[in-house]
Amino acid sequence: MSKAFTRENDEAEEDEPAEASEPSVSRYYMTPAGYDRLRAELKHLVEVERPEVVRTVSWAASNGDRSENGDYIYGKRRLREIDRRVRFLIRRLENSEVVRSAGRDSDQVFFGATVTVRSAEAGERTVTIVGLDEVDLARGRVSWVSPIAKALIKAREGDVVALRTPGGNEQLEIVEVQYLDID
Repeated sequence: MSKAFTRENDEAEEDEPAEASEPSVSRYYMTPAGYDRLRAELKHLVEVERPEVVRTVSWAASNGDRSENGDYIYGKRRLREIDRRVRFLIRRLENSEVVRSAGRDSDQVFFGATVTVRSAEAGERTVTIVGLDEVDLARGRVSWVSPIAKALIKAREGDVVALRTPGGNEQLEIVEVQYLDID
């Protein structure tokens, strides 16, 4: 039987970009808390998770036949996933720029601002402008490259900005701009 039909194509899996849907930006702005979270994840992967998987794969390889050894096969796959994530995190941290905006005294919207807006359609809501890796819609955190953030950036309290949505333009009045510590 041909070797092509007995093995998964591992090479194609490794050539895929880590974040294919991510917008192309030259710098990755992030809050200090977001940077610390990525650094902690990298440290955990390198110091805890990867060594555990390496031990499992090493043990599974010592058992003999690797072609039908689930621990070996899935361990190797998990190692590739960890290594891919580690490479991604290293690149992201190297190309990141930490923006410290807490305590800033300004009524103008920039990265790190917590903005309360009011619209006729959605009422009042609060969003915080953060980095690409810190987005959490449930907590009102939106990326600085998102449509709402782009509409708000450089506007001031009391301004009305137009947000382009699939349902049409929405007028947002900026009620309050704050620069709080982001956890």
